[in-house]
Amino acid sequence: MASPPDSASILDVYGTLAAVYDWLVPDALLTPEGSAQAFAPLLEPGSRVLDCAAGTGTLAVGLALAGFEVTASDASPEMIARTRALADARGVDVRPHLRVWADLHGGPYDAVLCVGNSLAHAQGRRGRRAALTAMARVLRPGGLLLVTARNWERVRAGQSGLEVGERLVERDGVLGLVIRSWTLADQWTEPHLLDTAVALLDGEGRVTTHAERLPFWPFPHETLDADLRASGLRPETSSWAPDADRYLVTSRR
Repeated sequence: MASPPDSASILDVYGTLAAVYDWLVPDALLTPEGSAQAFAPLLEPGSRVLDCAAGTGTLAVGLALAGFEVTASDASPEMIARTRALADARGVDVRPHLRVWADLHGGPYDAVLCVGNSLAHAQGRRGRRAALTAMARVLRPGGLLLVTARNWERVRAGQSGLEVGERLVERDGVLGLVIRSWTLADQWTEPHLLDTAVALLDGEGRVTTHAERLPFWPFPHETLDADLRASGLRPETSSWAPDADRYLVTSRR
């Protein structure tokens, strides 16, 4: 069984990988416009929006470019710095805050987004429900919550082991290889581990590696539905399917 991480490691998740996060992102989601494309049509024009797992800020900035009033939060100082820099570079007003889910406040927001598999970093069912309750708290009555997640049933149907990228990934002329190692616990409720490394190659063949151990607590899609309801939210739609790699769930307060 994997050893549970301490609270400090949870707050620092993705801190080391922030500088190379672009190598982990699919090509279609690299730009703010591309990142926002899947979500903007689900929001009312001009909505007041919170992206509460903002990462490098591509989604938050993309939504701001599309005319939404956007606040961004993340638990990683490095990610918040990248969000602020991207917003400045694209000339939009995005308010980034260093904040864990339990400390969410402000609003009320018309919509809250928690995307990119981030919810699995909440520590177990108690942590997940606390996070969802905080998201519900900052929504206006009738407000919309959008959550995306991996299909963890598919992940757990596999085995622990090494996963090496099938090709080199190029970002701004720099080639990188993505390597992941999954350590799956025996039980859903136990902490799982994902070791992620990005090996960057320079023009002379030298390699610089950025690596981080990411703890996560996966959940079946039925459990997410129950957690949303227990947190004061009403699930509306889900794109989950047995063969889906990822899915989107929408709920309302």
